[in-house]
Amino acid sequence: MVKLSENLSESGNNIKKIIKGSVISIAITLIALIIFASLLTYTSIAESTIPAVTIVITIISILIGSTLCMSNVKRNGIINGILVGLIYITFIYILSSVIEGTFALNLKSIIMIVGAIIAGAIGGIIGVNR
Repeated sequence: MVKLSENLSESGNNIKKIIKGSVISIAITLIALIIFASLLTYTSIAESTIPAVTIVITIISILIGSTLCMSNVKRNGIINGILVGLIYITFIYILSSVIEGTFALNLKSIIMIVGAIIAGAIGGIIGVNR
């Protein structure tokens, strides 16, 4: 009976950490994109770099968010990290689809989804083992 209540408490704590990791990742993305937009505006960086930089920012943001939030979790870092990546990418996909007015999957979307899952998993592993 005590073990069951400990598991439920741990699960609730993990859900909070997963949501916190997703929010941190989104915040990092917003800050990085604002910096990148400023660089695009005031320097001669080509606009053709936008897709690649966006993917890199996404992956790094998820990696940082999942690493930070999984540091006190004792197990299942890979699963929790993947969940951070999935929540992040779902939020970003819905937001960008609403803004663009289309819910289409293209190669860039698929790359970002796979990158989010892998970055979340790696960040979760790093966080648990830190």
